[in-house]
Amino acid sequence: MTVLEGANLLLMFLLELCVLGSALWWGASLDAPPLVRIPAALAATAVFVVVWAVFGAAHDARIPLRGARRAVLEIVWFGGASVLLGFAWHPLAGAVLFLLWLGNAGLRILWDQVYTERAADTLRNPDAR
Repeated sequence: MTVLEGANLLLMFLLELCVLGSALWWGASLDAPPLVRIPAALAATAVFVVVWAVFGAAHDARIPLRGARRAVLEIVWFGGASVLLGFAWHPLAGAVLFLLWLGNAGLRILWDQVYTERAADTLRNPDAR
C-alpha cells in the first residue's frame, strides 16, 4: 500500500466521522428548545451509526453490502449527511462534504480499496493470498 492509498483510507475514516458530526450538528442547530434539539441530535446520529454498523462497516457489518448495493448505501449515507450539513451550516459545506466523498470513492475504486468478495475471502483465510 502506498502512502496515497493509506491517506485515502484515512480520508474515508475522517469522512465517516464528518457524517456523524453533521447529524449531531443538524439536531443541535434546530430552531427548537433544548429539550427537542438534544434528542434530535442524538437520534439523528444514532440512525447513521446503526445503518453503518449493520450495512457499511468495512470488516464487521452484520449485512455487508457489495457492488451496486454498497454504492447506493454510500450515496444515501454520505448524501444524507451532506444535506443535513447544508441545512445546519451552509449548502456549500454540504456540497464540499459530498464532493470529498465522491473523490474518495473514485480513488477507492481505482485503487481496489472497496470491500469485495475477494477481500472478504482474504479476511476469512489470510493464508490464501
